[in-house]
Order: sequence, then structure tokens, then C-alpha cells
Amino acid sequence: MSEDVRMWTEIIFNFLYLIVIWGFVIAMINRRNVVAQNDRGVALSLFLAFAFLAIGDTGHVGFRVIAYSLGSFDTHVRLFGYKVNLVALGSFTTAWTFTIFYVFIVFMWRARFNKQLEFLAYLLLTAAVVRSLIMLFPANEWNSLQIHEPWYTVRNVPLILMQMGTAYLIIRDAKMFEDRAFMWIGIMIVISLMCYVPVVALVETYPLVGMLMIPKTLAYLGIAIIGYRNLYGSRTVAGTVTCAMTGEIN
Repeated sequence: MSEDVRMWTEIIFNFLYLIVIWGFVIAMINRRNVVAQNDRGVALSLFLAFAFLAIGDTGHVGFRVIAYSLGSFDTHVRLFGYKVNLVALGSFTTAWTFTIFYVFIVFMWRARFNKQLEFLAYLLLTAAVVRSLIMLFPANEWNSLQIHEPWYTVRNVPLILMQMGTAYLIIRDAKMFEDRAFMWIGIMIVISLMCYVPVVALVETYPLVGMLMIPKTLAYLGIAIIGYRNLYGSRTVAGTVTCAMTGEIN
């Protein structure tokens, strides 16, 4: 694949992705009144998760598109008096919002299945705090486009653990309550994880592995579609595990 083809493929995909993800966020706002009363907490967590994801990815992929249009990833802007690489700023932004995304997914699981925060859930929230603290260290070199080891791997380990843990909690309880919608959400998280781990492990040595971020992104769109249809589609479609416990399976 030539550099021009790769560039335009990425630009078109990123542009369409941002339109779709923001479309879901706006639609969730517009249809919040149709959410079933028992699903309000679940729907709010889903909305906040994708609102933060959309904000972070607007910086991440949006700044990459701007850099492409300006002809170089070495494009810099002035921010609070500092010279900041635009693409690196996008990576920094999405690193934080992606962490917050999984925090809200944990709370979405809790609301959906009427659970108390058990040990594993606390462990996942702790992993979010640990990752956030790791990202504060200057050794991460956030203003650089280069991958700086071991910090790149170290800060991604807690995130991978959060993905694994949330997928386990959702699939475990979705299976227990025969909640097909959330079973698929759990499966989408697993698919995204299977794409993300090779990127973290191999992208520095094999840059083409980075193409796995496309199916990873599609998996998150899958979560948005499933969650939106189940919670925001209509009052007759939406329903919590309370329904499942009384024999009314979604």
C-alpha cells in the first residue's frame, strides 16, 4: 500500500468514524427521555463513556487529519506558552479519555446488573488510578511522536487489565441473566482487546500491526450500536436485568 493510499484511507475512515461516534452521542442526548426508568443509570453511564471517547478521539484522530492536511506530523501549536506537537497532544488526550471510558463501563455493568462494587470492580477502578498516575510521569515524553519504553508498555498494562476485567464481569453476569445485548457488548470488548494487545506489543517493530486499530475501533462502534438500540431505542425494547429476573428476557 502506497503512502498516499494509506493516508487517504486513514483520513476517510477517521472522518467517518468521528461523524458516527458523535452522532451516537447526540442521539443519546436527544432520546434520553425514551429510556426506561429502570435503565436511566445504565444509559447515563453508556452516554458518559461514549461522550468521553468521542472527545478523546476527536483530539486523537482529528489532530492526525489536521496534521495530514498541513503536510507533516511534526506540526506544532502553542498551548499555555508551550510548543506542543499536535499529533502527540491528540494521543495524550485520548489516553486519558480512554481510561475514563472504562471507568464508566464498570459503572454501567454495576447499574445493569444491580451489583455492588465487588473486589474485581474495585481492582479495575484502582487500575484506572494507577494508569493515570503513571501517565503523569515526564518520562512518558508525551510531546514526542516516538514510543518511549518501558513507559509505553507500563502505562498500557493497567488499561489492558481494565479491558479484560470489564469484559469478564459483563459476560459473566450477562450469561447468568441471559442478557443477550450485554453479552454482545462483552464480546465486542474482547474483540477490541484482541486487536489492541498486538498493537501495544508489536507496533514499534512491525508498524503495519497498527492497522488492527481499525477493527478495534469498529468493535467500539458495535458497543455503541448495541447499547443505543437496547437502551435508547424505545421503552418497549429497553429493560434491565430486573426484567430478566422475572422472565422477561431482552
